[in-house]
Parts: sequence; structure tokens; C-alpha cells
Amino acid sequence: MTTIKDIAKEAGVSYTTVSNVIHGRTSRVSSQTIAQINEIIKRSGYAPNMSARSLVSNSSKVIGIINHLVPKASGGFIADPFHSAFIGAVEETLRENGYYLMLRTVEDSMDLLSFLRNWNIDGMFFTGLFEDEFFDTLSSVDVPIVLIDSYINHPNMQNVGLEDYKGGYLATKYLIENGHRNIAFASPPIRSHGVVEERLRGYRQALDEFHIPYQEQFLFQGEFDVQSDMLLSRQIAAHKEITAVFATADILAAGIIAGLHDIGLNVPNDISVVGFDDVTLCQLISPTLTTIHQDTVEKGKAAVEFMMNRLNNNRVEEHQKILPVHLIERKSVKRI
Repeated sequence: MTTIKDIAKEAGVSYTTVSNVIHGRTSRVSSQTIAQINEIIKRSGYAPNMSARSLVSNSSKVIGIINHLVPKASGGFIADPFHSAFIGAVEETLRENGYYLMLRTVEDSMDLLSFLRNWNIDGMFFTGLFEDEFFDTLSSVDVPIVLIDSYINHPNMQNVGLEDYKGGYLATKYLIENGHRNIAFASPPIRSHGVVEERLRGYRQALDEFHIPYQEQFLFQGEFDVQSDMLLSRQIAAHKEITAVFATADILAAGIIAGLHDIGLNVPNDISVVGFDDVTLCQLISPTLTTIHQDTVEKGKAAVEFMMNRLNNNRVEEHQKILPVHLIERKSVKRI
């Protein structure tokens, strides 16, 4: 493996000169020497030792996306197309800023502290946090933190979120305007002060505006896995009066459509379905899914912008960015 000393020897310059060129400190190095060193670096395939560099600069150039929403079914976090798209947007934007991404699931406070002891990371993104014992531990950590889709207000953390309430309202209002009155609400388990609760509030607001009674039995909760989706589909189908479903995630909507099809029901002829996220999956399933659109790429970029401002000690004018949503009409809803 080529080292800085090898490059210095071949170029006939000092170790310090090569190090300065690698790190961009070239004010006292001639253009000819810079070109010579860069040519050797390129030809030899030299890669800097990031571990050694982190010891010198106290920066690993690694940012973690930490998942605390531990699914019952393994792989649930990555299996959700929304999370995959968001992680891709974050990784690309971090890479453009010279940083690396690490993905980790932590189950509890001890797991988090163990992770931090073993990895010198520069910052962390957290998805869907709630005010609980885990957050109490996190709030004492001296690392820049950006929250994603959280309703926690903390002076040392920024948050990137959505118009969740509006999304729930728009989805339900669209179904009502298409003649539906008995509308199911399908979601993962609802927790206080979370995005699902906000989407439920929007759902209930739309029902209220059209003088449609809210019915607790039309509320269906399950995990993001095939077995749960099949069970939800059967539970929904058991209520013969239900003509439509608002699912709070596209992956859940797709699972419900598959489950309904499995028991002989057609979407949208028998039951209409609206999702939330507008991931690529929406245009690949049949029928294509009417859904609430959010800009996943913009969410990733906004999260990284917050993080870069923290790492560069820039003044942060805002602690929260709420991105807009709108409805995308496709073919999963029938007018009745």
C-alpha cells in the first residue's frame, strides 16, 4: 500500500509538502510540484488513512443516521421505500460535502451510549423520536443532532418535518369529495406527539368538516410487514360498509392493496386506497396509487444543510423546517 513517504520519495520532496498538497494547504507549494504529486497520487491509487486523519483533526468525517424505530420484523426500516429514498438523498448530499454516512439501529439508551463509545462520529440524524427515556439520554450527548419527522422542541437540535396534519386532511377530503363516507384509517402504532397522530388529526378534521362521525372501529394499526398487512386487509374487509382506506405510508397502502386482492377484492372497484409519501412504488403497483406527495430529496438536503451549519459553527437562524405536501391523483380511488 502506497504511503505519503513513498510519494514524497518519488517526487523528491518532503513528507510535509506531500501532506500539505493532500490537505489543500498549497500556498507555499509550486504549481509544478502540486501537479507532480497529484499525478503520483492518481497513478499509485493512494487513499488517505481516515482513522489517522481523525486522530489529528478530531473529526472522523462520519455522520450517523440512527434508527430508534425498532421494527418487530427485521429489516423493516430499510424495507420502507421512503426511508431508502431519504437515506440515498442524505448520503449523496453528505458526499458532496466531503462526509461519509453510517447507518445504525439502536434499541435503547445503553445501546446508544455503547455506539458512541465505539465510534467517533461527527453528528447524528435521528428519525421519528419521541419525548421518553431514550430522548433524555440523547439530549445529554455532546454531538450535533438533527431530528427527522419529530415533534420534539429542543434548543440544541434542529428538525426537518412535514405538513403531516395537512396531508391527513387532504387525503381524507379527497376521498370524501369522491363520495366516500365510511373511510378507514390505517397506520403503524399511534404514539402521542408523532407524525401518525398528526395525520390522524387531519383525517378527523376532514370528517368533521363534512359532518361525518368519527368511528373508532375504522382505526386499524399494524407493523410494516407482510403478515400484518394481510391481517389489516382482512380486518378492513370484514367491515362491509368501508369503501375507502387512508394509509399513512405508501408501503402500508401497497400491502393492503395486495392483501385485499388476495381475498378477492378489487382496488378501486370494491375499496379505494390513498397512501402517503409518493415513493417510486406508487407507480409500479396496480392500480397506481393516489397518494400525498412529499419531497424526499429536499428533506435529505435540508437535514444535511442543518448538520453542515452545526459542524461549521455557522449561526442557525431557524431550528425547524417544515416541508409542504400535496395530493397526487392516480388510479386507486373510485368515485361513488
